[in-house]
Amino acid sequence: MKKEMMIREILPKDVLMTPDGILADQLSVEQFNQCYELFFDEILNISSSDISRIEGYGELDEQGQTRYQNLRELFIGTFNEAEEGYWYHWKEMFETKVLDKSFFDEYFDKMLEKIPHCEGKRYLVYNNTFFVNMITDGKTKVGFPDWSRCGIYDWILDFVIMDLNKPYLMIPELFLKYARKKQLEVVNFKERFLCLAYYKGLDTLRWHASIDDFESCNSIMKSIASLEERFQKMRY
Repeated sequence: MKKEMMIREILPKDVLMTPDGILADQLSVEQFNQCYELFFDEILNISSSDISRIEGYGELDEQGQTRYQNLRELFIGTFNEAEEGYWYHWKEMFETKVLDKSFFDEYFDKMLEKIPHCEGKRYLVYNNTFFVNMITDGKTKVGFPDWSRCGIYDWILDFVIMDLNKPYLMIPELFLKYARKKQLEVVNFKERFLCLAYYKGLDTLRWHASIDDFESCNSIMKSIASLEERFQKMRY
């Protein structure tokens, strides 16, 4: 209850937590392209929340607190195989064909190299921007009903999750177009996006590997591996 009350207190009043409409997942590519600014506006609105009472990084627990002091601790801690629970000894999956160790290690190292670009960027993040978790009327409103995964991260993470969910929507490309229109300057956008994409992508890859979802694993690896080439083609 403390977490829910805190979220309601710190969110801008116009963020919709009990929205009406359809699942954003039902939008066609054309429909999304007509209303993507609504999504971007609201994600940035969430990131404007006053988090001065919250320290650290990571998902908020039920007491409204985070677990990690800095981003490096969070990223490394996420993949600590000594953690009790679901991910205990998860690296044993490398001994099977479902999780490619060389791929994981390559992008884990790239993630670590780029952490300095994101360190110190602390914002409230929905952290659940898969399209099945957002509701819209497709015209004027976008809402966010499930705040169970919210936490403190670089705000770019919410855009990363959207892109990981539906890479064919070209979220970072659209965001750069949006930023030019809104005259937003985002320092080190590429490096921050890549860092967070490798983090979230590897974590999501690990999950799908744990349930033997080969198709999703292949799709996620393809998406992660294509990001740098996509950024090379973008207009800044």
